[in-house]
Amino acid sequence: MKKYYKLRFGSNKFSFLIDKKAFAVSVILLVVTCLVFLTSTGVGEVLIHPLNVLKTLFGYGDEMENLFIFSFRLPRIMIALLVGISLAVAGAILQGLIRNPLASPDIIGITGGGSVGVVLFLMLFSDKNNSLFVSIKWMPVAAFIGAAIVGILVYLLSWKNGASSIRLVLIGIGLSMLAQSLTTLFMVKGPIYQASQANVWITGTVYGATWEHVRILTPVVVILLVISIISIRNVNIQELGDELATGVGSAVQRNRFFLLLLSTALTGSAVAFAGVIGFVGLMAPHIGRRLVGSSFGALLPVSALIGAILVMLADLLGRILFSPLEVPAGVFTAAIGAPYFIYLLYKTRNS
Repeated sequence: MKKYYKLRFGSNKFSFLIDKKAFAVSVILLVVTCLVFLTSTGVGEVLIHPLNVLKTLFGYGDEMENLFIFSFRLPRIMIALLVGISLAVAGAILQGLIRNPLASPDIIGITGGGSVGVVLFLMLFSDKNNSLFVSIKWMPVAAFIGAAIVGILVYLLSWKNGASSIRLVLIGIGLSMLAQSLTTLFMVKGPIYQASQANVWITGTVYGATWEHVRILTPVVVILLVISIISIRNVNIQELGDELATGVGSAVQRNRFFLLLLSTALTGSAVAFAGVIGFVGLMAPHIGRRLVGSSFGALLPVSALIGAILVMLADLLGRILFSPLEVPAGVFTAAIGAPYFIYLLYKTRNS
């Protein structure tokens, strides 16, 4: 018990064990997240000192600093933070559900479904003048619907006396390829201008994020995170395998479907506001597992913080490396994630 902190509440009716190592890692990552947040807020075409950033955040900045921080930078940084958390937690749930460290929302096609939804939206609701005749605010809804449809299809097509983990992966990979093909087809069929717009979005970017997006996404992510925390026990039991999970009284198939829907909701929310930022759902949980182990209670907060750091750093690099041009954040996560995925495949083959 020396490895754990013991917390008791309500006249000892409720008690919790907190892993000391996981707590220390979480605190360190939280500090790193705050540092990346402040750095990203202050760095750009106009440099703002970190102390001035803090003063501005607390309402003591001058007019120019208020303009740059609150109007231009803070909304996109908040969206990057929330998207990173969503994708990382979704990936952690999928990896626990499928019992495979190579599982992630983009690998099994959920993010691809969001891409199809967006490109189809742009193709169907564009007129001959390459302008939308419905509000662009409906595009996130199209992304969410596309991701949800693929998530449900993965489960239904995997069903054969239950949905096994192996079938979930194989069906997911197949639907991912189908989603990529449909995305390309709809981009070719649509107007060139809309295809170009869709291509930037599909790459994954938080450019153009607004406070309205933040107000919509924040409560969604908070609610889904609370549900994820409540579901910690179910994810841990899923990792035991179907027979052991059934033996301890778990409703395996019902919990599996619920967890898949939860992961789909997290992914769909992220894709709806930032496009397809790939590999975060793969890398963040895997890095977290190496730091604190596979227990979901420790892995969840660590993965969430790592995901937030990855997306905020990717957005920061996209803003400053090729200024005045902006590179989508998804380019940098893919540049890191693709070699990391190859490394994981190589390691799995030799294990």
